Amino acid sequence: MTTGNFSRHFVYSRLQTTSIILYSIFKNEAAAQPLNHLLSSRINYEICISHLSTMKKILSVFIATASGIAAAIYLSGYGYIFKAAALNLKKGPIAPSIDDEEKFPSRPVPNLYAEPWKKNTAYNTKFLPENILKELKKTQASSLVIIRDNEIFHEQYWKDHQPSSLMNSFSMAKGILCLLVGCAIDDGYLKSEDQLLSTLFPSYKNSRYGQFLTIRHLMTMQAGLDWKEEYHHPFAENSKQYFIEDLAEQAFGVEVKEMPGQTYKYQSAAPQLLGLALRKATGKDLASYLSEKIWIPLGMEFPAKWSTDEKGIEKAFCCIHATPRDFAKIGQLMMQNGKWKGKQLISKKFCEKLLTPTKANDAFCFSVWADDESELKCRFLYGFLGQFIIMVPEKNIVIVKTGFYNRLDVDKKQRPVQVKMMIEEIIGML
Repeated sequence: MTTGNFSRHFVYSRLQTTSIILYSIFKNEAAAQPLNHLLSSRINYEICISHLSTMKKILSVFIATASGIAAAIYLSGYGYIFKAAALNLKKGPIAPSIDDEEKFPSRPVPNLYAEPWKKNTAYNTKFLPENILKELKKTQASSLVIIRDNEIFHEQYWKDHQPSSLMNSFSMAKGILCLLVGCAIDDGYLKSEDQLLSTLFPSYKNSRYGQFLTIRHLMTMQAGLDWKEEYHHPFAENSKQYFIEDLAEQAFGVEVKEMPGQTYKYQSAAPQLLGLALRKATGKDLASYLSEKIWIPLGMEFPAKWSTDEKGIEKAFCCIHATPRDFAKIGQLMMQNGKWKGKQLISKKFCEKLLTPTKANDAFCFSVWADDESELKCRFLYGFLGQFIIMVPEKNIVIVKTGFYNRLDVDKKQRPVQVKMMIEEIIGML
């Protein structure tokens, strides 16, 4: 036996013996009597029993304290933390991940006839620039898809992903949700983006500021909600939103604390309210409506999934699980102002509004980010951990990048600088 193996065996045997001892003590004091044959003859038996008794008291205090803390966490409304811990220990990464579609219940987003992207004649014949490769490695990219002139020009996958892998959209879903608002207006389910939320949920008529809340306010992050967007600790509202069992209860419990339409504040409670409003207006679940209006008409290659809470309500603020190739079709549809293969799927007028920056924030549209200051103007959907659908209309290019990195550098308008860098490098490659 090697020294390393002997050391591990020694530690394991001591831990095993200690476990048996502690179990015996808690089961029965008298059961500790046979310990004398396990102990060295030079160790005083009475001292050992005394130490074990002390250990029992310490463990009792520890268990009581831990139980008290657990009870306090549960009674304070943070019981979802235990669910999060259980899910993560059982099914993968400890934190949210692009690969966590199996952790939560979901609704299917069926496709019908798969229409793959046509491959460009130069498909995957050019190497990515070194600067991009370094950046993608640093930011733990899992996929990169480049669409040029409605053809797939380049695609690459990392970390055991492939073209059929479903990946979490995170907040890119907010922009996709806004596309569905345009569909609902076209279908007559909603009157316009300026329709009051109170026409769907009358309780808002009794709110000092909520009575003025519109669909537009929810899409542009100008809802004036009492919500602090925070991702860095388990007691934040966003953490609760990700794991909670009843999204509607949480969303309707958020107060409208100031006049809507006055100030931009990025708040994930707003799209959740918007999703609930769409469900109410259409009488359909979001996943089915997404399938009907976008997934089937665009000939998506693969069915998708939309994560839900335990009651079957979609996480409207995030969590559409789809392939990068299919996400790219969303970008192409937006860039073409709702037109697909000669057919206007969503009104051009709405799509133009969808991509127009607001007065409150000229870097933000209807949950779509904007950059009109750079030489090449772009629009992009942006999700947690570095998920992007980037549209560059001037070059008819769509870029989809997915990854697992939460420390991206941002500019003064909170836009990841990686977006501009990728556009410049990829255009140079073409």
